[in-house]
Amino acid sequence: MSRTPVWKSITISLTDDIAQGRYQTGDKLPPEVKLASRFGVNRHTVRRALSEMADQGLVHARRGAGVFVAGQPTDYPIGKRVRFHQNVARLGRIPAKRALSLETRAAGPHEAEALEVEPGSPVHVYNGLSLADGQPIALFQSVFPATSLPELLDALRDSQSVTTALRDCGVHDFTRVETRITAKLATATQALHLNITEGSPILRTTGINATPDGQPIEFGRTWFAGDRVTLTVSDDNSSVSDGV
Repeated sequence: MSRTPVWKSITISLTDDIAQGRYQTGDKLPPEVKLASRFGVNRHTVRRALSEMADQGLVHARRGAGVFVAGQPTDYPIGKRVRFHQNVARLGRIPAKRALSLETRAAGPHEAEALEVEPGSPVHVYNGLSLADGQPIALFQSVFPATSLPELLDALRDSQSVTTALRDCGVHDFTRVETRITAKLATATQALHLNITEGSPILRTTGINATPDGQPIEFGRTWFAGDRVTLTVSDDNSSVSDGV
């Protein structure tokens, strides 16, 4: 079994320090020589780890001054009303979504079960990227029953917001009826989109949203960059479970 490179272990350790609040936004990290002593490595290895963190948007270097924390993980509440724009804007950050693909295809068995439609039924699929202050924090895939929402793809092309598009199609309210959370490692494609290294920790959530009468209208999968998002569970009687 391959071993984790030392520089990547340092990146994970320092990222955890930031996530745990040991370093706040704007704090200066210890100089390279002290970090090298802490981890028992040379300064080149420390520099490689800090460069990776800078590429991920976690730190930034000031010439002649040192390396500073650029930001902390975004709290992302998981509850009955999961709304990306509201979650991010509430923290004073600027939310945005970038569509990667929009298509209509046949539902797979798991998607059909979640949406309570027949396997092979047409579904609309929205693949995209969620950003906060221009930094990617999550990849997502949303699947909708095409028969009951025939105009949804056009609405999504216009707004890229699921909430707005559903409202334009006559669905004015929906709530989360189930969420599952699973720890994963980023694939090469996921890492490319999220601007992280392949094999970095990510959090995958799967969820089902339904109308007030209990009709499922969205089956969603989201892959969060593990060092940029802290998932929090709100006490609103939503169903949340660990994935397998």
